[in-house]
Amino acid sequence: MHYQRNKMRYEMLFLFCYFFINATVLATSVLMEAKRTGGTLPFSLWEPFTWEYTSALSSLLLFPLIITLINRVPLNGQQIKRTFAIYFSAAIVFSFCHVLLMVLMRKFIYAVNSRHYDFGNISFEMLYELRKDIWSFVFFVIFIHAYRFILSRLQGEANPIQEGETQIESQQLTTNIDRLLIKKLGKEFIIKIEHVEWMEASGNYVNLHIDERVYPIRSTLTALIAKLENKGFCRIHRSHAVRLDAIESITPLSSGDSEVKMQSGKRLNLSRRYKDGLKLMLS
Repeated sequence: MHYQRNKMRYEMLFLFCYFFINATVLATSVLMEAKRTGGTLPFSLWEPFTWEYTSALSSLLLFPLIITLINRVPLNGQQIKRTFAIYFSAAIVFSFCHVLLMVLMRKFIYAVNSRHYDFGNISFEMLYELRKDIWSFVFFVIFIHAYRFILSRLQGEANPIQEGETQIESQQLTTNIDRLLIKKLGKEFIIKIEHVEWMEASGNYVNLHIDERVYPIRSTLTALIAKLENKGFCRIHRSHAVRLDAIESITPLSSGDSEVKMQSGKRLNLSRRYKDGLKLMLS
C-alpha cells in the first residue's frame, strides 16, 4: 500500500499541518479578541504569530521524545502506578523543555526586530504553561495510542502459528514458527513465514514486509530473529533483518558499511557490526 510505504512522511506532514493550523487559529483569535475592544492594538501584528508559532514549533521538536517514551515505557496495566508516575514526570520535563525552547525562539525573533521579549513573572508563567503542557502531553499520548490501534486494525496484526498446530500462540513466540495468522478488519488469513522479505524494528513491534504490505507483530527484533534464523533470516542492522533468499545484491560503501538490495528493489543498510554474521549464514 502507498500509505504503508510512505507512512513516516504522511505522519510528519500531518503533524506539521496540525501544529501549523492550530497555531494560526490561536494567533488570529488573539488578534480578533484585541480588535473587539476597538482602538489600537496593544502589540504589533506579527507578535501573536510569533508567540503561537514558537510554541507549536517547540512542541513539534519535542514530539519524537514522547514517541520514544511510549515505545520504551508502554502503558502497562500490571504496573499502572509506576507507568503513570513515569508519564507524569515526563510531562513536567516536557513542559520545562517546551517553555525553554519557546522563550529562546521568541527572544531571538524579538532581538532581530530590535525588540525585547519579557516572559513575565517566572513562577506564575511556568505554572500557567505547566497546566497547558500537561494536558497537551496527555492528549499526545492518547492520540498516539489511538492512532496505532486504528492502524493495526486496518493493516492487520500478525500472530505466530506453531508448525503442526492450529492454535494461535498470541503471547510468546515459539522456536518453530512456520505460518502467521493475520487479523484484519474482522477477517483472518494465513501467510507463510517464508514470504516475509524483510523486518523492521518499531518500538514494541516488528514490522514484517510482505509483498509491499506491512504487518506488525508484537516482539522485539532481537527476540524474533533468534526464532527465525533457522528459517533463513539474518539481522543486518540494529533496526533491520532480511530473508537471505530475497537478497539480490550487496554493495560495499566507502563508510565501511554496505548496501543490501532486495529482489523487490528495496535498499537497506548493512552495518559493519553484522557483516560477519551475514557472511557466515550466506556461506
